[in-house]
Parts: sequence; structure tokens; C-alpha cells
Amino acid sequence: MGYRFHYTVHGQRELPVVLFLHGFMGNSADFDTVMTCLANQFCCLAVDLPGHGNTIVEGEDTLYTMPQTANAIVSWLDHLNISQCFLVGYSMGGRLALYLALHFPQRFPKVVLESASPGLRTKAERAARLKHDRALADQIEAAFPSFLSYWYSQPLFHALRHHPVFMQVQERRSHNHPALLATSLRYLSTGLQPSLWERLQHHTQPLLLLTGEDDRKFCTINQAMADCCPTAQLRMLPACGHVPHLEQPNAFTDALQTFFS
Repeated sequence: MGYRFHYTVHGQRELPVVLFLHGFMGNSADFDTVMTCLANQFCCLAVDLPGHGNTIVEGEDTLYTMPQTANAIVSWLDHLNISQCFLVGYSMGGRLALYLALHFPQRFPKVVLESASPGLRTKAERAARLKHDRALADQIEAAFPSFLSYWYSQPLFHALRHHPVFMQVQERRSHNHPALLATSLRYLSTGLQPSLWERLQHHTQPLLLLTGEDDRKFCTINQAMADCCPTAQLRMLPACGHVPHLEQPNAFTDALQTFFS
């Protein structure tokens, strides 16, 4: 299909499987601390998404779009003989996880969305976001180190910048391939993603929405998600912002254990 997914596994294959999808600029190692804690109860699988880590995409750039990537992940799970699994997605990976949950509900009986959204509601919002993301993609290719500094200077990452793990995270992000990262941003942009708000209203499988209580933007978005989806529950984790799995890994892991059990 043009995809050679790189992935890591923690835990025995006979245990219930949990698939982790990282955020923009991340890779399968981002959830290592959480997966290590869960490995006695679950087989934890983390994959590098297109444009990230060691996953290789061969073919047209449209292979990076959300529908194409989602179909490729389902086919990859088939190849691994995984007909059902739990699903966890953070930010960009959370948008992809929601798309998978809504389009393949029989494959993912329980889904956790961390600091995620169903996309933008209007064409005008999507057009503006696409223009913005394409400009950022150009910046990535022109001067990646300065882009990296800009990215983490955003208010969204205030709590992470003051966390002991931040230097390690920033160093790991610096190993991204700028051209591939830019392609991912252009084609997996929220501006290209179809709005999932309407489908969310009719979803019947359990959803856990996790946000950091200091991330007011995504607390507001996720409250609206919980209000429109009868099977969604919202938990705001204390003392963290946009990246709870890095900022408060123990609380994040506890929330997963409770939900999946």
C-alpha cells in the first residue's frame, strides 16, 4: 500500500492490545513511560505516523491524508492479525484516532482522546487553518531549528516548557526529517480534515476525553465534545497542560487503566 510502518511493542501479545498514536513531531517512543507501566496488563503497540520516526511512505503525498492513513493503519492491524484493539491518540494522533473510531467502530471498542478535537466546523475555518499550516510547513523546510523554537513557545506548551522532561522532548523532536514533517503538516492538517462533529453525535462506543486542566482551549473543546456525544466522558487531569502523558504520566496511566478495565 506504500506504507512501511515502524512500531514498538511493550507487553505480551496474548494480552489485550492498546494502540498508541503520537502527536505532531512525535514518534512511537513518546508513550514509552506509559506503555512500560501498562505492559503487565496490556500489549501496548505504538506506531510512527507518516512523516515521523522511521515509518516509510512510498508513493503520492496524498498517502499522508487522514482517510488514507486511517485505512493503512487498519490494513496494518489486519497484517498483524489484530481484529480489535483499544486506541489512544494524542493531539494530531487524537484527531486520527477519532476518525478511526467513527469510521471503524467495530475495530476499536474503547478509545481515549488526549488533547484532541473533531476538527473545524466551517469551510472558512478550515481554509484559514490550511493556509496557516502550509505557511508553517514552508518554515519547517526553510529553517527547522527556528520553527522548533517557535512551536514550543506557543502558550499551549507553557506547562511542558517548565517540566523536567522538556529538554529531552525538544532534543528528540530535532531528529525529525524536515521535508517529511512538512508533508505531514500539509496533508494531515486540521484544515484538510473533514469535520467530525456531526458523526460524533451518533457514536455509540465508549470515549474517554483527557485534557490537562491548565489547557483551557482544549478543556473547552472537549467539554463541547462530551456534551454532544452520549458515550463520551471527560476527565481533566490536574497540574498539567496540553501533554498530560508527558507532564503527569502516572495520572494519565491511571486514567487509562480505569477506563480499559
